[in-house]
Amino acid sequence: MKVILFGATGMVGQGVLRECLIDPGVTDVLSVGRGPTGQHHAKLREIVHRDFTNFAAIESELSGYDACFFCLGVSSLGMDPERYRHLTYDITMAAATTLARLNPGMVFTYVTGRGTDSTEQGSRRWARVKGKTENDLLKLPFKAAYMFRPNGIQPLHGVRSKTGWINAVYAVSAPLLSYLARTSPGIMTTSEKLGRAMIKVAREGFARPILESEDINRF
Repeated sequence: MKVILFGATGMVGQGVLRECLIDPGVTDVLSVGRGPTGQHHAKLREIVHRDFTNFAAIESELSGYDACFFCLGVSSLGMDPERYRHLTYDITMAAATTLARLNPGMVFTYVTGRGTDSTEQGSRRWARVKGKTENDLLKLPFKAAYMFRPNGIQPLHGVRSKTGWINAVYAVSAPLLSYLARTSPGIMTTSEKLGRAMIKVAREGFARPILESEDINRF
């Protein structure tokens, strides 16, 4: 399986990249990002691309892939609503529409989050934006598309957030997070389980297009 990964330098993307590189069934990984991952591996090729609203300049590099793992995402906390919509919806759809045209046999997996509003009518703006993104992704002519909605994610195997204080919180709460990951699948998963589940869904499919934390941990 040949995969394209967006967001490989973020916490979620780091975990997914690790699982792709150690999975013997994943033969090629193309990372598309605004900066390099800093990793070197025989499977890994990287494209540094600045304009995530227009992929025309690199379209020739984006065809011939079986799956896309889209792990870009930002927190809405303290962010201008239009900026959040641009980073969450516009960028995701620009990438996805390009890939759907170039790779009609592709499986597209998108990491959203618990509480996403599929009705697009709720009171929380971020949840409505995520819901619209999910809904419009599911309309694209991919072979299949899956929306991953993890709740909490425990980073493992050296995976780190780009934000220092978040890393500090993870370090202090590691025993609790480990306990919750073992005992409360609806509350906590791990970067390893999330990456493994995304790979498995791309290979085998899933009964529903939306996977909650419980599904991620079970699958």
